[in-house]
Amino acid sequence: MELNVVDVEATCWDGQPPPGSVSEIIEIGLTVVDLRTRERRSRHRILVRPARSTVSAFCTDLTGLTQAEVETGVGFAEACRTLAAEHAARSRPWASWGDYDRHQFTRQCAATGAAYPFSRRHANAKAVFTEAHGLRKRPGMAAALRIAGLPLEGRHHRGEDDAWNIAALVLSLADQDAWPMT
Repeated sequence: MELNVVDVEATCWDGQPPPGSVSEIIEIGLTVVDLRTRERRSRHRILVRPARSTVSAFCTDLTGLTQAEVETGVGFAEACRTLAAEHAARSRPWASWGDYDRHQFTRQCAATGAAYPFSRRHANAKAVFTEAHGLRKRPGMAAALRIAGLPLEGRHHRGEDDAWNIAALVLSLADQDAWPMT
């Protein structure tokens, strides 16, 4: 069974957004995981051009993404169509680290009229990891990698790299028979 592991980066600010601005997805990272063979099969990146905000200096410091870079991206509706058409997002189960990514897509689809690109089969990898490791507090992805004894590959807070790292955590959970979608 294949699983899409998704991580998004969105416009953000150190404090409140400027008047009229809203947080919007600017990068979608996706790693395809084969749960049967226990492999990360492929990694993908979709840059998304924001329509109602700009990339702040704070956001660039956090993600490495610049306004000039995201301007080369596609519109949000096109990104959603790409997820559905090229990554079987409507039929394949998917996972993210926490519920932020799922909620951000729900909010942004409602605000823009874009078709929600994913199936209803979503797993919160952070919740699964927390339960499997008997933790009281849900760790961030980087802390979870340390707990699992896995390296952080690439740049933290970069969608493509974070999806790749979350996929490693999912496979670690699957190896422990703790992943719910096998």
